Amino acid sequence: MTTHGALRELAGLFLRLGVTAFGGPAAHIAMMRDEVVDRRRWLTDAEFLDLLAATHLIPGPNSTEMAIHLGLKRGGASGLLLAGSCFILPAALVVGAIAWAYVRFGDAPQLGWVMYGVGPVIIAIVAQALWKLGAAAVKGPLTLLLGVAATGLALRGWNELGLLAMGGIVMAGARLGRPGVAALAAACLPATAALAAGAGLAAPVTLARLTLFFLKVGSVLFGSGYVLLAFLRADLVDRWGWLSDAQLIDAITIGQVTPGPVFTTATFIGYVLHGWSGAMLATLGIFAPGFLFVACSQPLIPRLRASAVTSAVLDGVVVASLGLMAAVTWSLFRSTIVDPATAALLAAAAVLLFATRLNSTWLVLGGAVAGAILQGAG
Repeated sequence: MTTHGALRELAGLFLRLGVTAFGGPAAHIAMMRDEVVDRRRWLTDAEFLDLLAATHLIPGPNSTEMAIHLGLKRGGASGLLLAGSCFILPAALVVGAIAWAYVRFGDAPQLGWVMYGVGPVIIAIVAQALWKLGAAAVKGPLTLLLGVAATGLALRGWNELGLLAMGGIVMAGARLGRPGVAALAAACLPATAALAAGAGLAAPVTLARLTLFFLKVGSVLFGSGYVLLAFLRADLVDRWGWLSDAQLIDAITIGQVTPGPVFTTATFIGYVLHGWSGAMLATLGIFAPGFLFVACSQPLIPRLRASAVTSAVLDGVVVASLGLMAAVTWSLFRSTIVDPATAALLAAAAVLLFATRLNSTWLVLGGAVAGAILQGAG
């Protein structure tokens, strides 16, 4: 039976992690393991890994869903809500405050130069994440080919949801020895192009459309928070024209430099587009599906891990997600690396990331300082 003491312990732990968990999902999960396996002994390593595997079988932000899983395991339904909310809330409040300052002072030259310095660092961080995720996701020639195909089709404007579905179907057909299934996916590709036909058509910003967009993203997005870039750019920049590429870089930067989930980028975008109401609804929209998915999936973990079909579909969806991520990284590279100074910042950040274990948060802060120095030099 859940006790008030257990719930207080969950609240204290995940509020603290929500304030101090810098460095992205991998760092968050490592910190959670240290707390619940080594220090508190709530779970064994085997039990922790079962929960971690489950986060990869459902859409949504992995580290946030891990917090929700741990809350459910320790405190039942109340623990699920408490742990997830306490992990998300500090970051959402910080990002909301930064968004307020951004809207009020965002056109100031100082902020523009800071973002000028940070943008190349974010490109390097995303590239490193793509490299590491790709090393784990590419399990043979077919997955490599599928990822490359998804990248090329995404660059040509194909719909991201269609590409994710294609990846899952192709991998399931190939893994189960049914080439006809893979052929069916290829035959359905023109339909995904039709879904992208609305690209470039401006649409008015409304709270309903904003909320539904982030509900969609939270319901279908697999993989790292960086894959979020592809979804944001496809609709908010290319299709509806609500954000510029520069604003998108700023939003991802804020999600990266603040503690807690990278998905609080949605809080920032919601505020920029529709004030505090937009920030609250965008945050609820992107995170709410994860609570539901965790509640439904945790009892099914043993069957999910043993299913060949689930495993194959997941492999295909993940590698297609990486293709989307590669496509948007290239697009952002083209809009961010605009002169020798930004190219030098990108190169320096890439060397530090790949050659050392430096926390990416320090690199982002270093990029901000570099932007301020360049402002002074100018």
